[in-house]
Amino acid sequence: MPQLTVYIDEETLKKVQIAARNEHNSISKWVKNKLTEALVNTWPKDFFNLFGSLAEEEIERPEQLSMENDAIREIL
Repeated sequence: MPQLTVYIDEETLKKVQIAARNEHNSISKWVKNKLTEALVNTWPKDFFNLFGSLAEEEIERPEQLSMENDAIREIL
């Protein structure tokens, strides 16, 4: 398995050590898990709990902006 060297300050290292210990993991495994989680395309935690949190009457359509001052788009 490839290895990765990361340079961090002492304060951050202490936080990582505590977090790894709290999750009963080694520092390497904790960092690997956090990197893997950060690179997965998923919905944010509790995203679906927001469904229905606003009443329909609370939702208002914002005023539509004029496009006359919009920048001319470059055709690619």
